[in-house]
Amino acid sequence: MERGLTGYYLPISTTGEKASAFFPHPLPPDPALAIDGELGALLDAASTALGRLDGVSLLLPDPGLFLYSYVRKEAVFSSQIEGTQSSLSDLLSHELENTPAGLEEDAAEVSCYVDAMQHGLDLLKKGEPLSLRMIREIHGILLSHGKGSGKMPGEFRSSQNWIGGPRPGVARFVPPPPQMVMEAMGSLELFLHDQPVKTRPLLKAALAHVQFETIHPFLDGNGRLGRLLITFILCAEGVLDSPMLYLSLYLKKNRAEYYRLLQEIRISGDWEEWLTFFLTGVVETSRAATKTARELLHLFDRDAKILQSQASSVIRLHQHLQRRPVTSVAQASRSLGVSTPTAMKAISTLEKYGIAHEITGQNYRKLYAYRSYLDILNADTLESSNFIL
Repeated sequence: MERGLTGYYLPISTTGEKASAFFPHPLPPDPALAIDGELGALLDAASTALGRLDGVSLLLPDPGLFLYSYVRKEAVFSSQIEGTQSSLSDLLSHELENTPAGLEEDAAEVSCYVDAMQHGLDLLKKGEPLSLRMIREIHGILLSHGKGSGKMPGEFRSSQNWIGGPRPGVARFVPPPPQMVMEAMGSLELFLHDQPVKTRPLLKAALAHVQFETIHPFLDGNGRLGRLLITFILCAEGVLDSPMLYLSLYLKKNRAEYYRLLQEIRISGDWEEWLTFFLTGVVETSRAATKTARELLHLFDRDAKILQSQASSVIRLHQHLQRRPVTSVAQASRSLGVSTPTAMKAISTLEKYGIAHEITGQNYRKLYAYRSYLDILNADTLESSNFIL
């Protein structure tokens, strides 16, 4: 359904030239969304797939086994969309203070994404509503280190920004002027709180994401925070008990179509085409994550049986790697509460059975990875756990 412009353009003058900025109408769309036929069936399929994904957490003896690395995988791909070069392996190594040379800033930036995500989820678990205050607080953590740390972390922008192009006059898109950001974000906050009408959670997440990206309220980090917002909404609405849906890989693989649809909504108001794209991503991502969780369960069970006759330290090291798939001798020693020689012997046993692999190729500061774990986690990506740091 074509509705025409979903906002209005207003003339601005910035950086010494004139341009047209776009101010979006408040949500929900008017006229109302046409959720019927194929789109209605797709919404039902997405809801079912999301329910099955959430149910997988009940199968896991410890949901943290899956979430620790899965959250970090999402952080990596969301940051890669913005141009960072850090991989999942780099991030896990960075967290062990063994960042690959030349990637310190990128790895630190991805680590900030993990911290921002966890902080937001912790606030939601405490019962705090998703609000502008929370969004700014999360943004402050997101940009606390890395390339965007000098771009007003935690504060809505006080200057004009633009997307695609060296100047606002030739940009692909120019968001609202800074003095109108609070008005636009205030309307978005009302929508998140079901004003003026209650909106189904998946639709709310899809619509709010586009509105946030259109407002572009910060000088930097809008894309990453806009993708985080999807997960925060689904958790706040009780659709997900654990944050197990992350769309960044889907959006990265379909980046051109994603950007096209964001602009198409503003011009034609075709929210239904965007919803088809978004819900398809929810279905594909949910099914892939469910498959990954089941494969990890099978892997853990298989390797536990292989090691069942080994010393307690070996079994506990295997359990440690299920939670932290990259480790060092020092980390293993601390986590297991054993001496360095005992930790080294346990690692050697896991290497013997092909469970742990040394990944640095160095004589010192060696790291060991649960390679099969990382292979499963990276099965749908271009990254391989066959890496040298």
